[in-house]
Amino acid sequence: MSGADSNPVKASRLHGLDTLRAVAILAVMIFHLQGRLPHALDLVVHVGWAGVDLFFVLSGFLIGSQLLEPFVCGERLRVVDFYLRRGFRILPAYLVVVALYFLVPAWREQPGLPALWKFLTFTVNLVMNYPAELAFSHAWSLCVEEHFYLVLPVLVVWLMRKPSAAKTIAFFCAVVVFGVLVRSWELFHVVRGTADGEAWPMFMKRIYYPTYCRLDGLLVGVALACLRMFRPAWWAKVARRGDWLLGGGIVISAGAFWMFRWDYPNADETVGMLFGFPLLALGFGLLVAAAVADNGVLRMKVPGAKMVALLAYSLYLTHKEIAHADRAIFSWMARSNGWRAAAVYGVTCFAFAALLYWCVERPCMILGGRFAGRAVSRAPDAEARLDPAL
Repeated sequence: MSGADSNPVKASRLHGLDTLRAVAILAVMIFHLQGRLPHALDLVVHVGWAGVDLFFVLSGFLIGSQLLEPFVCGERLRVVDFYLRRGFRILPAYLVVVALYFLVPAWREQPGLPALWKFLTFTVNLVMNYPAELAFSHAWSLCVEEHFYLVLPVLVVWLMRKPSAAKTIAFFCAVVVFGVLVRSWELFHVVRGTADGEAWPMFMKRIYYPTYCRLDGLLVGVALACLRMFRPAWWAKVARRGDWLLGGGIVISAGAFWMFRWDYPNADETVGMLFGFPLLALGFGLLVAAAVADNGVLRMKVPGAKMVALLAYSLYLTHKEIAHADRAIFSWMARSNGWRAAAVYGVTCFAFAALLYWCVERPCMILGGRFAGRAVSRAPDAEARLDPAL
């Protein structure tokens, strides 16, 4: 992740990652605004939920790379610095949004708001009262990220005490099998054992939201980081085939979507529930590999992708609430699902996200860089590039 160039941040910027992150956040936004956008976007609406899964793979790769790089360079992992950077990166904007939810009721896009302690402990996804508490429900994925940030450094230190490819591969396989078994148990013994009206809420609470059921994407990302860091000869061979990686990622991801019948996951799809998530993670992993390969279409700089990628975290935190405010302010938007409404959603969501980024995210990244001993001039852009938080 570093280079000999006099401007390390610029030299190491990977435009493909900007593109993937931009695609992920736009897909999630379109999914959450379903029914209020033009019908031309219906396909994205049906599969837009997977933008979160793409974020998970990005997170596993980028955060895994941050934690593994010191070992490659012969240095020790500064766990406290990592936690400080994560804290300053994630918490300020998140706490501002949480404060708005509790201090300004009109901000809420749904009436039911979980207790404050659930947000402060990042346990919304583990103790969610679905569907009674849907306000700021999209915080579930940030909870998964936070659990990942908390546990991964400990696992890295443990695995690197006596590094072994066999031990690492066995651990990765165990996590995949664990996920399949847990989802299987929850599906057959809990979800399908409930009354028809309770099956969907139980599915969301016991399979879709919990961290222990959604580890596949994070795992694939970390595995990709391990390959790139510790098997450079293997990676060199892989990295020469950027377009093949892109094509394979698209085909495998399409296979996973087929398992889900090109729609939101549900408990009726047994194969999808058990194997769709790891297959989707594998497909997205190939897309991430294509984004950091030595060549290929995905390496190209896409106009606007960097800006969308920089604002992705703030967009994720606020887009549902801003869209709700739009419909409250502009009465015609409650009855419109055309391109005019889509333009208003886009402008207002991006404007508020930019405000949150420049007033909260960026200053706190600079402050976090100081506390973590990083050069202040590098902190904002480097953290924005490497941070896949939702």
